[in-house]
Amino acid sequence: MVKLNKIYTRTGDDGTTGLAAGPRRFKNDLRIECYGTIDETNAAIGMARLTTASEPEVDEMLKRVQNDLFDLGADLSTPDTGETLPYEPLRIVAGQVARLETEIDRLNADLEPLRSFVLNGGTPAAAHLHLARTIARRAERSMVALSHTPGETVSPAALEYVNRLSDFLFVAARWLNDRGRGDVLWIPGLTR
Repeated sequence: MVKLNKIYTRTGDDGTTGLAAGPRRFKNDLRIECYGTIDETNAAIGMARLTTASEPEVDEMLKRVQNDLFDLGADLSTPDTGETLPYEPLRIVAGQVARLETEIDRLNADLEPLRSFVLNGGTPAAAHLHLARTIARRAERSMVALSHTPGETVSPAALEYVNRLSDFLFVAARWLNDRGRGDVLWIPGLTR
C-alpha cells in the first residue's frame, strides 16, 4: 500500500513531477496528461456515485472501475523502458478488460436497442457518467498519442481498458436512465 505522511513536498515547485520509477517530467508532459485525465475520469465517476447508492449493482461496478483507474494511473506512471525495476510494476491486465466486457454485456442485456444517438443527460447519475465517458475518451486520445510518440510505450491492455471503459460508462448511463427508457434521443434537424 501507498503511505503518504506529507502531502506537500515542494519538489514540484519547478513545474516537474516524478514518475513512479523516479525520473522527473514537466507537468505538461503527455504522459502526465494521460494519467491526470484518468484521475479526472475517476473524479467524475465519484460524482456519479453520489447518486447511485439506490442501484447497488451498478454502484459496485463503478467502485471497481475507480480502483482500476488507480491501477491504470500506476501503469501509466511507470513506463516500460525495458529496464529491470526493483519491484513488480502495477499493470492493467487482460482480466480487467474482460470484466468490463462482462459488465457491459450484463447491463446491455436490459436495454432496448438504440434508434438514435443519445443526448447526454437524463438522471443525475446518467449525466455524470456521460461526462465521465467524454473525459475517458479524452484520456484515450492522449494515451494513443503517447503510444505513437517515439521512445514512449503504453501497454495494449491499458489501451483496451480505456476503450472499453467509455463503452461501459455509456451503457451504465443508459441503464441508470430507467434501463434506457429515460434516454434523451437526438432528433436530427429538430431545431432547423
